[in-house]
Amino acid sequence: MTLANKITLVRLGLIPVFVTLAIYYGESVLEKDPEPLLRYGAIAAFLLAAASDGLDGYVARRYNQRTELGAVLDPIADKGLLVSALLVLTFGHWEVRFPVWFLILVLARDFSIVLGCMLIHFINGRLEVRPSWLGKTTTVFQMAAITWVALQLTVPSPQVPIVLAGVFTGLSWVGYLIDGIRQLQTAGSKKPD
Repeated sequence: MTLANKITLVRLGLIPVFVTLAIYYGESVLEKDPEPLLRYGAIAAFLLAAASDGLDGYVARRYNQRTELGAVLDPIADKGLLVSALLVLTFGHWEVRFPVWFLILVLARDFSIVLGCMLIHFINGRLEVRPSWLGKTTTVFQMAAITWVALQLTVPSPQVPIVLAGVFTGLSWVGYLIDGIRQLQTAGSKKPD
């Protein structure tokens, strides 16, 4: 159990803390008696979890602590945080919320990526997974949009970071699709006639 993996486990532990505080805040809004401390606690848990994503990666690279466990836990923690935040901030009773189309876009992209990876692995017998700058940029824009909505900022409109995150989500989806097709074509060209 490396330090990087411990940081990832803390991030996983912060997800239910964020969700619980966010749900209770939404309920307080619904009852017309908003509890700002619940919102601030939810935001703090989210920001701490989001910051730990960069920290565990840095520690793993800097101190050569890359492990198979970390390779599995890190994406689970990332997606768990992102999806739980989007669900709460789409269907919760916060004053500012995500539109349903954004949640559908993110889930459709992630589902198709998982399906595509399984298909490539089944056809090729292996899968080449490389982080892309577009994927990393998309994550930054998605986290920024979540933070913007969680902070309930209205200037500029929350639609600005949401639409930007949506555009990058769509572009990264296309990028992953192109990479998947390339991997299938490369494997097909190496097979003997």
